[in-house]
Amino acid sequence: MLHPKITIQKTELLSNNWYVLNKVTFDYKMEDHDSETQVREVYDRGNGAVILLYNLTKKTVVLTRQFRLPTYLNGNTSGMVIEACAGLLDAENPEECIIRETEEETGYRLSSVKKVFQSYMSPGSVTEILHFFIGEYQPNMKVSDGGGLAEEHENIEVLEYSFDQAYQMIATGEIVDAKTIMLLQYAKINLPF
Repeated sequence: MLHPKITIQKTELLSNNWYVLNKVTFDYKMEDHDSETQVREVYDRGNGAVILLYNLTKKTVVLTRQFRLPTYLNGNTSGMVIEACAGLLDAENPEECIIRETEEETGYRLSSVKKVFQSYMSPGSVTEILHFFIGEYQPNMKVSDGGGLAEEHENIEVLEYSFDQAYQMIATGEIVDAKTIMLLQYAKINLPF
């Protein structure tokens, strides 16, 4: 396998409003080719974590629904997206982050979660690595209504579906979020629903 040699020539800050957008100029040289200069825009929003909450006894999953402006701008007429609970790591490790986000968004307080994999979600333009978790919930773990934090302008609806219904929602186009699809497919293969 050939590995490129990369030399960063210049990094220009294009935006630092919500997250960081840089324009990077670099030399790209393959072992058997001449070097070429390339320019790419790279969006750095930090790394994140996502979780599929499941209950094997009830054969259910907990998901969320919220408005996502980029989907609205790209043809989702309501802008609402059904997705697995997720959040940015900030200064936390992935496990601490997803336990905190789960309680904030869904109202369920988990004591343990299981990491199942990690993935770059859009490696052509975004630096983010997303850490994927699963966690089993029970009704007695519900400590609040969830819904997110007002200071973060979150307005999150908590949804509980049978696993079969949620999985079918991929085919019907009701679930179009990649991280959620990946976790539902993981559950279909690895959990005894």
